[in-house]
Amino acid sequence: MTHICFLLLVSMPAFSQSKLDTFLKPSDTLNTSRRNAVIITEISLGALTLAGLDQLWYADFPRSNFHTINDSDEWLQMDKLGHAFSAYQLGKVGSDVMKWSGVSKKDQLLYGATLGFTFLTAVEVLDGYSAEWGFSWSDMAANAVGTGLYVGQELLWEEQRILLKYSFHQTKYASQRPDKLGDGLMEEVLKDYNGQTYWLSANVNSFVTSSKLPNWLNVAFGYGADGMLTGKNEIVDNLLICQKRQRQYYLSLDVNLSKIKTKSRLLQSLFDVFNTIKVPFPTLEFNDKNGFKFHYIYF
Repeated sequence: MTHICFLLLVSMPAFSQSKLDTFLKPSDTLNTSRRNAVIITEISLGALTLAGLDQLWYADFPRSNFHTINDSDEWLQMDKLGHAFSAYQLGKVGSDVMKWSGVSKKDQLLYGATLGFTFLTAVEVLDGYSAEWGFSWSDMAANAVGTGLYVGQELLWEEQRILLKYSFHQTKYASQRPDKLGDGLMEEVLKDYNGQTYWLSANVNSFVTSSKLPNWLNVAFGYGADGMLTGKNEIVDNLLICQKRQRQYYLSLDVNLSKIKTKSRLLQSLFDVFNTIKVPFPTLEFNDKNGFKFHYIYF
């Protein structure tokens, strides 16, 4: 629903509240004009994005023959979780817009939920022709896990009981290697694996129904890492960078925004967008260096 929300926001003055709700309401039957618009939009945006990456990003690095790499031991697998998260969220968007256009559940999963896997596979092929990187089978496996998490839950429960979410906080490491970990907040959000945490956020009432607990309450299990200046202990500028790298595991609470009841389709769509982010809560951390640590609030 992300690009639907964007289209909605830029055209909001032209719509009344009732028209907004009508526009956002999923079609009960196949709406060919919506379906065609979705397909054309996705193909166009995907092609433009890949062309832009090829010219604005990969063109700055030497080309090579297609080759593969094994980078499964880098960044304490934080980059793999990033791949899984991207595939999951893009697949959810693809499935949601297919549902909006009224296609069958089977086609939502077949052509919509695979959007992330398809797009990220194309990006991986571009990596394969770049001397700086390479086609990574472990990246592909992570993409498949993200897509499988979404599709599997739809087949098993017909709902997303366990969400894959993301949170971020700035760290001291980005300033030490801004070329690799980002220069400024916008880049660090994408590049600084030290500040990223990925969460499996499970809705409590979806598994154990209780009238005493709010329907939006989730329990979240997170994974992060710290102390990383490079993918692994390696030589940079003729110096061996030794790092105090550690894995971090988290237990926290979360809010499933999609479980908050509202009659407004606009709010439902906005909740859906922001439901990708873990809501800050008190959090218990365990790491393999210092044991347990409690955070009064964790981002």
